[in-house]
Amino acid sequence: MGSSVFVYGAGGFAREVAWLIDSSLDSPFKVIGFIDDNHPQSPDWPDSRPVMSFEEAVKLDAKAGFAVGVGSPATKKAIATRLAELGLASPALVHSSVAVSPRVRMGSGTIICAGNILTVDIEFGEHVHINLDCTVGHDVVIGDFTTLSPGVHVSGNVTMEEGVFIGTGANILNGSAGNPIVLGEGGVIAAGSCVTKSTEPYTLYAGVPAVAKKKLA
Repeated sequence: MGSSVFVYGAGGFAREVAWLIDSSLDSPFKVIGFIDDNHPQSPDWPDSRPVMSFEEAVKLDAKAGFAVGVGSPATKKAIATRLAELGLASPALVHSSVAVSPRVRMGSGTIICAGNILTVDIEFGEHVHINLDCTVGHDVVIGDFTTLSPGVHVSGNVTMEEGVFIGTGANILNGSAGNPIVLGEGGVIAAGSCVTKSTEPYTLYAGVPAVAKKKLA
């Protein structure tokens, strides 16, 4: 993989991912375009770099990396699977303002936006997104394709299974050593909620404290 990167997506978060790369000090990467398979570039597209199809992007630079700039866990997984099947790389991207200890492990495609604090003994899977101004405490495991929206706070001893989506301003309280709070696979935590105990897979939780509202699958 070279230093050139396409951002896969053309929505607001994709433009924020491009800004993450543009504004990070000493970033080795340069954004050369955005990918949207379903919609051509609109006349009011605000970025100077073009929107193109996946095929056009690969033709333009077959050695480029691909940052998945989409928040939906299911869509991220579909895109990441396509890239992996074609042998195309997704670098981990961390904004230079992030406070992060050496004891944080990140899978490929992970994106850590500006203003985050990541403490110790944290493990991120692949294509995890941590949006603006989140905090993640000690002994946290975050599964593949999970998304934390802006302002989420995760206390210590928490495990998130694959494909969890956490809304803006939610709080996940502490588990304990050997008995973490576990957020079930494919679950959604609504914005502003406070999770005090483990949650079931593929279930929407909301409120303070958060309670199950409906099954998602």
